[in-house]
Amino acid sequence: MHSAIELMLEKYKPKSIDDHKNALKEIVQEIALLGLFRSGFYNNAAFYGGTALRIFYGLDRFSEDLDFSLLSPNNDFNLSKHLKYIQNELGAYGFKMTVEEKVKSFDTAIKSAFIKGGTEINLLKINSIKDLITGVHADEQIKIKLEVDTNPPSGAEYEVKYQLNPIPYSVRLFSASSLFAGKIHALLYRKWGNRVKGRDFYDYIWYLSKNIKVDLSHLSNRMKQTKHLKDGEILNREMLIQMLLNKFSEINFQKAKNDVLPFINNHEALDIWSEDFFKKITEDKLIGILKCIDT
Repeated sequence: MHSAIELMLEKYKPKSIDDHKNALKEIVQEIALLGLFRSGFYNNAAFYGGTALRIFYGLDRFSEDLDFSLLSPNNDFNLSKHLKYIQNELGAYGFKMTVEEKVKSFDTAIKSAFIKGGTEINLLKINSIKDLITGVHADEQIKIKLEVDTNPPSGAEYEVKYQLNPIPYSVRLFSASSLFAGKIHALLYRKWGNRVKGRDFYDYIWYLSKNIKVDLSHLSNRMKQTKHLKDGEILNREMLIQMLLNKFSEINFQKAKNDVLPFINNHEALDIWSEDFFKKITEDKLIGILKCIDT
């Protein structure tokens, strides 16, 4: 195993096969971020979403995807030229992975790619215990989706953060307050049919616990882009609070718990989840945060 990968693995202290799989996914994600740094990707794009929150802000749940947004709209953005850097970086650290852009049959502002490789062979690359590997199906694959929004809403704020492993590099990402705005938008409007993405609700609690402010300007622009706020309509804290309270009345929180369980270690943290719980923490916590920034 490469010495840098060995250092990265130390922080996980994996025990079960699921622990090893999650460690593998995150190490691959971080090497992908390094590859994008080498390609100059962050000159034009910023990292956001649950994985950004976990790697750079300390969110205590695992996240599967790598989500990015261009700094300004560009329908002609070329994703494929950046993907080869990810492929090369993974290969340099001994991983057997492919990185391919997804060809879509319809027009969309989201460009997508997948990082894929055999779970068994790549677990062995991080020196996982042989007894655990025998429990992995030979055909099982690790798959990480990478998406880039080429038509982003305006108003987001960014910052640059640094990673030291496997080597020092930098990443441009959304500020915590702009990330919170994006999370509230997802919580309110993400379409999952009969499913409930409990990860959105878990992250919402995390933001409140850290007293992170909400970037209302960026949230407003996101809502206008998705036609959930009319042009000229002003988003204020009372309107937002009511939207959230209405949303919590619609949620099946048992389904929300079931969604997030595989991504967290402390399952007891979900015992208190209910409509009343989310409404009360919103009224007690979010209003105070919004008062700091509402005009």
